[in-house]
Order: sequence, then C-alpha cells, then structure tokens
Amino acid sequence: QVQLVESGGGLVQAGGSLRLSCAASGRISNINRMGWYRQAPGKQRDLVAVITSGGTTTGADSVKGRFTLSRDNATNTIYFLMNSLKPEDTAVYYCNAEITSYGFNGYYTGNYWGQGTQVTVSS
Repeated sequence: QVQLVESGGGLVQAGGSLRLSCAASGRISNINRMGWYRQAPGKQRDLVAVITSGGTTTGADSVKGRFTLSRDNATNTIYFLMNSLKPEDTAVYYCNAEITSYGFNGYYTGNYWGQGTQVTVSS
C-alpha cells in the first residue's frame, strides 16, 4: 500500500519562508508525478505545483518566483520551499502523487493524497 507522509508547515509572518516535504512509501515502481495542492477555507482545492518523473515542474502563476519544488528520487521525497509568503498563501497544503505500485497481481497506477498540513501566514 502506498502512503504519502507530509511534514513542515506552521505559522509564519508575511515575507517569511517555510519548507514542506512529502515522502512516498510502499511498493513503488514509479512516481509519475508528485506535487502540492492547497485549500483555503470556503474555497476549492487548487494545484500549486507539480513535478513529473522527468523533472519538469509546473506551478500556479501566483507562486512562480516565490515557491520552488524539488525532488529526491532516491528517497521518493519532494521538497517545497516557499519564500516571500503572503497572507493569501494561508491554506491547508496537500501532497498529491500519481504512483505506479506493484503487487502479487501486477502493477497498479493510483492517485494518492497526504493528510494535509496547515500553513498560516500572518500579516
């Protein structure tokens, strides 16, 4: 069974920085893509940034130039460095990944979510 475990997050003043990490574990054959979504109170969950197995990153316009997504293939972990944080970045951040895993019945590709971590930016 595949699991995503998040760490990081917390409370920071505007202009500050935080780093999130997300580690995938289980019988992983390949991580096709991995990234972060966020959901503010009363709003839908939106994509923030994603990195593919080939290392290509895509991010929302609102975070370009401020947030950096990187990946450690050896540990199946992604790191999300968030700089110049703004109050509007306040949300629950969810790790998401499309992962191909293996088992007795062969390979399976599924979409997985972490438990979410709160990021609060005070003005």
